[in-house]
This record gives sequence, C-alpha cells and structure tokens, in this order.
Amino acid sequence: MTDTAQNVPHGTPPARPDHLVHVIFITAAAAMGGFLFGYDSSVINGAVVGIKGRFDLGSTLLAQVVAAALLGCAVGAATAGRLADKIGRIRVMQIAATMFTVSAIGSALPTAVWELTLWRVIGGFAIGMASVIGPAYIAEVSPPAYRGRLASFQQAAIVVGIAISQLVNYGILQWANGNQRGKLGGLEAWQWMLGVMVVPSIIYGLLSLVIPESPRYLLEAGKDEAARKVLAEVEDDDVDLDERVAEIRHAMRREHKPTFKDLLGGRGLFLPIVWIGIGLSMFQQLVGINVIFYYSSSLWQSVGIDPTSSFLYSFTTSIVNVIGTVIAMIFVDRFGRRPLLLIGSVGMMLSLATAAWAFSYKTGTGTHISLPSGQGTTALIAAHTFVLFFALSWGVVVWVLLGEMFPNRIRAAALGVGAAAQWIANWLITVTFPTLSDWDLSGAYIIYACFALLSIPFVAFLVRETKGKKLEDMG
Repeated sequence: MTDTAQNVPHGTPPARPDHLVHVIFITAAAAMGGFLFGYDSSVINGAVVGIKGRFDLGSTLLAQVVAAALLGCAVGAATAGRLADKIGRIRVMQIAATMFTVSAIGSALPTAVWELTLWRVIGGFAIGMASVIGPAYIAEVSPPAYRGRLASFQQAAIVVGIAISQLVNYGILQWANGNQRGKLGGLEAWQWMLGVMVVPSIIYGLLSLVIPESPRYLLEAGKDEAARKVLAEVEDDDVDLDERVAEIRHAMRREHKPTFKDLLGGRGLFLPIVWIGIGLSMFQQLVGINVIFYYSSSLWQSVGIDPTSSFLYSFTTSIVNVIGTVIAMIFVDRFGRRPLLLIGSVGMMLSLATAAWAFSYKTGTGTHISLPSGQGTTALIAAHTFVLFFALSWGVVVWVLLGEMFPNRIRAAALGVGAAAQWIANWLITVTFPTLSDWDLSGAYIIYACFALLSIPFVAFLVRETKGKKLEDMG
C-alpha cells in the first residue's frame, strides 16, 4: 500500500482546479473512515455515566468496557495493510463500513456488559482498518504538490467526527432532560448516543461505491487501463500518463510485498526507522489526549461541574480540536513536520502541567467534590489549550509522517505496526485513567506532562523532516 508519487519540482504547475476538486472529493470520501474513527472512539464519552449506572460497574470494569474497542483497533490496524494489498483499498473500506454499522446497532441494544464489550471490539476493528486504509489510499491518489494537505484530511475528518459525536450526545442529553439514563422511545439516552453512528456508517459504505480504486493497486492487479483512467482523473493534464505508469511500475519492481520480517534488523529487533514510527505513535497517545475525548464529561462531573455543562465543555474542546487541525493543515507543507511537532510538545507540556496544578486543589469525596473557582477556570482553559496544541501538531503530523517516512519496500507493513502501537498505547492510557484519577487526578496529569516533555528530545534528535522529499527517496 505504498505511494510512488513524487514531489513536484520547483516551477512545475500544480494540478488543474477541476482535477483538484475531483481529488478533494475522493479524499473526503475516503476520509469518511476517519470521521467514523473519531465518532466511534469519542461517542463513548457521553455514554460512560449511563453505562456505569445501567450495568452497575466499578471504575476498573468501566475502563475495560471503554478501552475494549482499542484492542480491536490494534488488530484491525495490523491486518488492514496486507488485506488491502490482496483485495484492494475500496473493499477494505466497505468491510470497515459494514463493521461500523453492525457495531453501532449492537452497542445500542446490549442486554449484558459482555455484549456491549463485544460490539465495541468489532467497532474497534473497523476503526483500526480505517486508521490505516485512509492515509494510504489518500497518499496514492493525491497530486504530489498537495499530498501533505490532502493527507491531513484524515485527521480533519477524525476531529470533525469527535466534534459531531459530542454535539449529538449533547442534543440527546437535552432531549432526555439532562439524564443519560432517561427514556427516549423505549431506549435510554446513552443507547441512542451509541446507535446514531449507524447513519455515518451507511454513508461511508455508499461513498466507497463511487470512488475509484487506487491506481497503484490496479497496476498490481494487472488492470492497466483502469489505472490510467484514474491517473488521468487525478493528475495534471501536463503529466505524461505513460511515463507516470512506467514510473509506478519501476518503483513496484524495486520492492516486494512487505512482511513482518522485513521490519526486523539485527538480533530480531525492528529497524531504527520502524522504532521511530512506533515512538511517534506512542507519544501521540501517552500525552493523554484521549482522556479528554473518552472521559471529559465524567471528568468534569467528578470535579463538581453539572452534567449539562460537562457535555458542553466536551463539545467546546472538540471545536478547539477542529480549529487546531485546520491550523496544522495550513502549515504542515509550509513549516514542515518537525517544527510543528516541537511547538506542540512544548505547548502540551505547559498545558498539562497547569492542569495538574489546578486539579491538585480538588476537595471533597464521593459526589461532593469540587474545585475552587479560580482553579476550575484554569483547568478548563488548560484542557482547551492542551487540545489546541495537540491538534495543530501531533494530531495531524504523526499521520502525515507515518504515510511518508518509511522506505517503499516496507511502508505498508511499517504503517500497520505503527498504527497498532498507537492503539496499544491508547488502550493503556484509557484503561489506566479511571484508576489513576481515583488515586490522584493531579498526579495523572503530571505523568502525561512528563511524556510531552520526553517527546521534545525524541523529535529533535531522531525524527527526520520529510517535507519536500520524494517518497522513493525515503530510506
């Protein structure tokens, strides 16, 4: 699932506007998987309290239910690349859309906690597949001059999905008079929150029926005319299609189907570049970003904020997430990848440290917990600032780098391993947060701030800039 597109030399005209509009449509359709990725991973935020009450769960078991999807994500991410090489990118999208739909219906109608957990694992498998197939497909159909910005569509779709899920949750909560377990049409409010995802799931499946297959996969499958037709739709008119096809074929001949063994260096360890990809993926999660998107409603309620306001704050952080992502999309091809990562790391570290300070003033026990007014306002501002710095840096740039940084011969396999590492780290943070917050909420944020601090030397000394480089030159 590699891309052989080259960056446009200085002075080469970009794709014509009509071609670019078509590519944007294709990219947006593929990125619908990212929308579902964000929606499905974040919608649980609004349902946590309702699920806890419905099934009488303690913090540990509740964390397992919330994090169950992430185990499916790791498996889906690890297998999507090889599956896409065998059956095509579009087929994988359609499989993911089906699994999203089934998961949404099942999650809305569980009769026991184990059933809910099972449906979330299935949804997680679809998320993992979407997390790999989206960036790879977009890279393969994007004109080189716009590759970085179009690759950012995946993260943009993710954050829009997060924001929409929070808006839908807020609307359902208002409909249920502020009660997550309030009855609406025979179902509790939290069940509606999980079930509404069936709508974008079906849309994703329908869109996958109208976008073209990757030209690279078509050439691999011996469908040369179909590949030329797709290239004619996405490339500039000045591009020689015969030369472009020959270029892709030449790159394909130089590589072989990547396997797990190809990622190994001496003594059975991964190649250095694979470790860097794993490190980027893990740091993206170890700063605790998904604590905000999975638990923010219950977090704010745990420090004395009423349920309706807590849902509103979850939505506003999602809006900030969208704004930060747009900033990253504008500057990722101007400033480069590394500068944005470093800016984000510093901003996240300071924001998390500030939140840790504010949460250290938490007083009371049980349902009588609160923060002083000043510290409560500071915590809210710090949370929003943290999300902003994450979104304008690590949220977008890691996905761009994972699609660019690996040599052609290992890109698909390495991208799958990197994405799987990301989901494992996500699972670790998600499953430990309830216990950590019960132990010391301020201490949990200090831990996340330390990971943000450690990410600075990691980027400064180990991550190479990929801006303006040909994918064929990565190695």
